[in-house]
Amino acid sequence: MLTRSYSVNIVSHLNPVQLGRRELYQMIPFVAVSGMQQKERNITKAFANYAADIDTLEAAEQIYYQTKQHLTAAELASRKHQSALVLMEELEVDTVVITTPLIVALFVSGISQFLVGYNTSVMNSLSSVVFAGHTTFEWSLAVSVLAIGGSFGASVAGLIIDSRGRKGGMGIVIYLFLLGSLIQTFAINMVCITIARFIIGFASGFSSVLVPIYLGELAPPTLRGTLGTLTQFSFVIGIFVSDLLAFPFAKEESYWRILFSVPAVASLAQIICYPFLIESPRWLLSRNRRCIKARHIIKKLRGLRYEHEVEMEVDHFISAAHAQSCDNNDDRTSSGIALASMLLDNQIRRLLICSLVLQMAHQLCGINAVFYYSTMLFEGVIDNPRLGTAIVGGANVVATYVALLLMENTNQRKLILWSATGMLISCLLGFFSKISSVIWVILFVSFFEIGLGPVPWLIVTEMFEAKYVATAMSVSCQVNWICNFIVSLAFPYLQESLGAYSFIPFAIILLMTIIFVVIFLPETKGTTPEELRDEIVKSISMMLALSNDIATDYYSSSAGKPIDVEWRRAMDDLKRQEEIDMMRGTYNYGFQPISQNRLAGESVSDWKTRISG
Repeated sequence: MLTRSYSVNIVSHLNPVQLGRRELYQMIPFVAVSGMQQKERNITKAFANYAADIDTLEAAEQIYYQTKQHLTAAELASRKHQSALVLMEELEVDTVVITTPLIVALFVSGISQFLVGYNTSVMNSLSSVVFAGHTTFEWSLAVSVLAIGGSFGASVAGLIIDSRGRKGGMGIVIYLFLLGSLIQTFAINMVCITIARFIIGFASGFSSVLVPIYLGELAPPTLRGTLGTLTQFSFVIGIFVSDLLAFPFAKEESYWRILFSVPAVASLAQIICYPFLIESPRWLLSRNRRCIKARHIIKKLRGLRYEHEVEMEVDHFISAAHAQSCDNNDDRTSSGIALASMLLDNQIRRLLICSLVLQMAHQLCGINAVFYYSTMLFEGVIDNPRLGTAIVGGANVVATYVALLLMENTNQRKLILWSATGMLISCLLGFFSKISSVIWVILFVSFFEIGLGPVPWLIVTEMFEAKYVATAMSVSCQVNWICNFIVSLAFPYLQESLGAYSFIPFAIILLMTIIFVVIFLPETKGTTPEELRDEIVKSISMMLALSNDIATDYYSSSAGKPIDVEWRRAMDDLKRQEEIDMMRGTYNYGFQPISQNRLAGESVSDWKTRISG
C-alpha cells in the first residue's frame, strides 16, 4: 500500500498517464463552461505528443544499444503515433466513465439552470392575463426585477459557497426557487409577483455562479466542457418549455398560476435528490488536506478501488489548487485578492475590460427584449403571437447546437464578428418589413447563439490563467445581470415610443460591438500545439519544486528544498545506471588488478602503508 505522501513527494515516479492527468488538472480551470471541449482535447493531444516523443527517443536508444542499428524515420513516426494514441485513450477515459454521484449532481444542477431559463421567459405571454389593468411600469418592473435579484445573487454567491460549501449553496438555490414559485403562484397582486420575481432572480444569479463551479470541481478535466454544454442546453430548453406551456395555460381564470407553479414542482424533484448530492472534494480539501470525507467522495466520484489511486487523485486536486491560486500560501484565494491582482497587472486588466465589454454587449444587444417581450413584438403582426414566440424558442435550441459545432473549428473573435453582424442585419430587416417579423427575430436569436451568446463566457476561460477564471466569471456575471435589468426595464418604453424601430438602440450597440472587437479584442481561440507543448514542458520542469512546496507545507514532509529533490533524482539516476552496468559486467568497483610482479616485490610493511593510504 502506498503512503499518503507517495504521490506528492516522488513526482519523478509518476507514469505518463498520471503525469498527463496532473497537467490537465492544472491547466483546465475548475469551471464547467460550454465550448471548453476543444481546449480540453488540445491540451490532451499536446501532452500525448510530448510524452510520445520521449517514449520514442528512449525506445530508439534502447534498440540501438541492443542491435547497434538506428530506427528508420518511418519506424519512429509509427511508434510515436501509436504511443500518442494509447496515451490519449488513457487520458480521455474519464469522458466515458460516468458515476452515479456525478449524474445526480448534473441532474440537480441542470434543473437549476432549466429554472433560470424558464423564469426568464415565463412572463413573455402573460402580460394580458395576469392582473389585467396593471400599468406599463408595474409590468416592466415585475419582469426586470428578476435581473436585480440576479445581480445580488451573483455578488454574494462566491462568499456563501466558500463558507457553506457547494452542496450547501445548492440547497439555498433549491429552496429559494421553491419559495419564489409558491409566492408567485398564490400572488394576490402585482406587488407579490414582483417580490416573487426578485427572490427567483436571486436564486437565478446564485445558480449562474454556483453551477459552473460545482460541476467543474466534481467533473474530471476532460468532461468539464461537456457538462457546461449540457447545462447551457438546460437553460435554452427551459425558455422553450415556458413558451410551449403558454399555449394551454396563458389564459385568464387563473390558468396562468399553473405556469408559475412549474418551478415549485421542479424544486420538489431537486429536494428529493438533495440527500444524494455530494460535496465538492476540492472545497473539502481546501479546508483540510487530510479530510477523510473528501477521499471517500473522490473514491465514489471516480469509481476508484484502491487507496493509492485515491491518494493520486487527491494529489491532482491539491497540485491544481496550488497552481491555480493567486496566493502561494493559501489555495483558497479570495476573490478580492484575485481581483486586485488582475487590476494591478496592465495586460490582465486589459483582458478583464474586454471581457466586461463583451458581457455588456451580450445583454445590451437586445436579446432579452426578445425572450421577455417577443409576444408583445408579434402582436398585430401575426395572428397568434404565442406561436411566433414558441417558434423563436425552438430556433434558439437548434441554434445552440449549431453554435457548439461552430465553436469546435472557428476562432472566438470571428464568431463574435459573425454574430454581431448577423444580428445587425436582422435588425435592419425588421425595420423594413413587418411581414418578415418572425423571420428576422429568428435570425436575430440564431446569430446571437452562435457568437454573442456563448463566447463571452467561453472567452473568459481562454483569455485568463486558470487562477483568475473564477473571479473573472463572477465579475462578468454581475455585469451581465445589471445590463439585463436595464434592457428588461427599458424595452416596453422603447416599444411604446419607437414602435417598429424599437431595436434601433440595439442596432447601434451591435455596431459599436463590431468596432470594439475589430480594434481591441485579442484572438483567443485555442493555443497552437507548439505553444501548448512549451507550456507543458515548462509546467513539468517546475512540478518537482511545486510538489515539494506542497508536501513541506501540508504534510510536514522531510523532502527539503527543490534542490534536495533534484539531488535525490540525480542519485536515483546514478543508482539505476550502476545497476545497469553491473548487469552488463562493465561496472567499475574501484579495485585495481594486482600484478604478480608487484605482489612478489612488495613487503608486508609496504602493503600496510599502501592500504592505509
